[in-house]
Amino acid sequence: MKYDDLPEELSVEIDGPVRTVVLNRPAELNAVNKRLHWALANVWQRLSQDAEARVVVLTGAGRAFSAGGDLDWITSFLDDPVARDESLREGAQIIEELLRFPLPVVAAVNGPAVGLGCSLAVLCDIVLISESAHLADPHVSVGLVAGDGGAAFWPLLTPILRSREYLYTGARIPAATAVDLGLATRTTPPDDLLPQARELARRLAAQPKEALQGTKRVTNMHLSQALSGAMQAGFAAEAVTMRSDEHRERLLTLARKARR
Repeated sequence: MKYDDLPEELSVEIDGPVRTVVLNRPAELNAVNKRLHWALANVWQRLSQDAEARVVVLTGAGRAFSAGGDLDWITSFLDDPVARDESLREGAQIIEELLRFPLPVVAAVNGPAVGLGCSLAVLCDIVLISESAHLADPHVSVGLVAGDGGAAFWPLLTPILRSREYLYTGARIPAATAVDLGLATRTTPPDDLLPQARELARRLAAQPKEALQGTKRVTNMHLSQALSGAMQAGFAAEAVTMRSDEHRERLLTLARKARR
């Protein structure tokens, strides 16, 4: 299986039975633009058809896992409803593909994982997070319902009473707190993150294939069944808030600050 036709914003490294998927916009903190969004929606089917693959590691290039949506791309939705609706459809595809992906996925959260980056991380089967990294879901802060993020699946993973504050405010969740809440598996020293993730991936790859994949399939049934209604409601609510004046104002203010 070759991955040469994927956009350069996403790379797939091959190491025996392990595939390392790298969000590859390091200068932009791996913020998700149109091309990376498309790649994230389509790479999982490619990986599932790779007969030699057994485990996937997901990480970011440079000092971030992902800073979330690229501001220039997201701002363009304000006056382009077709692109906005396509991004929502593709966003749902990303989550659905991750949930039904048959191979174990180990997240190596090397830096900030924000918005969609946070969603990608916590939907992985095992989440290793650098002690210097953090999670955040700032949808509400920019006037959006967190339909493709925390509102949909944090309640399945965390004590709701403890996680609401972070979800409602968009505040950063330090690595150790993320583990405590159930949004990450364990912390690692920054320099040990990728070596530990790859060591774990090789250990998983050595497990009996059918038993491991069957266990993942049954485990994810709980998530898929519980998320079916919440996902639909979440994306519908997010679509409404994407058309709101408050979202426009907050997003444009954020974009102006980012350009200074």
